[in-house]
Amino acid sequence: MEAFLIFEDGEVFPGRWIGSPKESPGEVVFTTGMTGYQEVMTDPSYSGQIVTFTYPLIGNYGKVPGESESKFPSCAGIVVNEWCKDSDHLGKWLDAWNIPAIAGVDTRAVVRKVRETGPIRGVISTHPRIQLEKWPDPLSLQWVNRVSVQKPVSYPSLGPNPFHVVLIDFGVKTSIINTLLQRGCRVTVVPWFTEPDELEQLAPDGLLFSNGPGDPKAFQPYLNRWASLVTQIPTMGICLGHQLLALILGADTERLAFGHRGSNHPVRETETERVWITSQNHGYTVCPSSLDHLAWKVTHLHVNDGSVEGMAHRQYPIFSVQFHPEAHPGPADSMPLFDRFIEMMKEKKQVMVHG
Repeated sequence: MEAFLIFEDGEVFPGRWIGSPKESPGEVVFTTGMTGYQEVMTDPSYSGQIVTFTYPLIGNYGKVPGESESKFPSCAGIVVNEWCKDSDHLGKWLDAWNIPAIAGVDTRAVVRKVRETGPIRGVISTHPRIQLEKWPDPLSLQWVNRVSVQKPVSYPSLGPNPFHVVLIDFGVKTSIINTLLQRGCRVTVVPWFTEPDELEQLAPDGLLFSNGPGDPKAFQPYLNRWASLVTQIPTMGICLGHQLLALILGADTERLAFGHRGSNHPVRETETERVWITSQNHGYTVCPSSLDHLAWKVTHLHVNDGSVEGMAHRQYPIFSVQFHPEAHPGPADSMPLFDRFIEMMKEKKQVMVHG
């Protein structure tokens, strides 16, 4: 059955349905990864977005148990060029979660359009004309509310004498939680709207601001609630969490021309000049000119466009990265970023014990 991807400017890309027809609007984005389509489909950071896969064949290894990054796919839709005929189970899974997916689309042309026009919205539909009354609001918190936990979830430590990490959930990937657990941490995942006094009552050794969907400036009314905590408690930020930490401490964010989404983005570590190959998924970035370089040290830069990919505060126990550290970026001999986070918590605890 015929399906259509219609951009907000009226340009139409025809395709065919995978599963049953259903209309869905969202920002049209593309990802360049050659593998990991299941992880992409279940990455909460794609909430509200129509994801176009640049790799031509999707679904060739079906759906694999244990490889999802959340309990359900939360993207607004999937667009592919060729859908593997043996991926019926994967298609039914998307259909069961009400995610529209279409194949047979000229994805090269879609990517060229997104790259040339910048952020642009579209609709997957059975009709080649837009019939929406209203586009989704990019500054709405509905995307994060959909993927954040609604009450605290505790994960016990796998080792003795654990550090307690309170993870503020804006749409965290399961791999991030697993990485902390593998390092012996006890993890409490809390809703993003948790009050500061509730966070303090949990007695965290460290705070982690997770990845998630949407514009970081949607959280501007809530930034002050975190300021006093991050200046006292060792804090790590990832993706959206990286952007929020910048906003909390007075820097600014801006939108990228077409975002970084894929598994092979080169990032230069400024201290060593080594290039890390990273997995990324974001449409916003920290403005370099807004960073007070007496307060912040830029630790990582994107090789292709020079955007800020990592930063560390010179006074407070805070660092953050724009890429996904749980995806094992960088040279094999580099210090894993989660280990750096644990070292920060250890140093803080030693100061508290010995004064």
